[in-house]
Amino acid sequence: MARPRTASTIAAAGNGLTLKSIGELSAETGIPHHVLRYWETRFDQLRPVTRAGNRRYYRPEHVALVKRINMLLHEQGYTIRGVRHLLETGDTSRPKPVAAQPVLPAPVESAPLQVMLSVRNGLSAALAADEARRLR
Repeated sequence: MARPRTASTIAAAGNGLTLKSIGELSAETGIPHHVLRYWETRFDQLRPVTRAGNRRYYRPEHVALVKRINMLLHEQGYTIRGVRHLLETGDTSRPKPVAAQPVLPAPVESAPLQVMLSVRNGLSAALAADEARRLR
């Protein structure tokens, strides 16, 4: 009986590299197939070898790249655009997040009651107009 072809039995022609199918890479990384196919359209560096039947086989450097992309997107909070820029430029520096300074409102005692009432009335009118426009 023929042994099923897996990553351990598929070697690249002549150079001894082990290739992984999209299913094997998905199982190893926990990334769904459709996400891997989507990443292929977004990252030029991720171009798996295709064989008969348009089957995708990933080289070891592709596997490392997929793991790096996953880490940057899901652990470090990069966007796809940010990861693309990082991979294209090789820039490893990341701007440090700036802590947001809370903006405190002026004390209520300092604002005259008439100003607050006119603001409230203006907001009520704007909400009513928006609601009427939405119902049309």
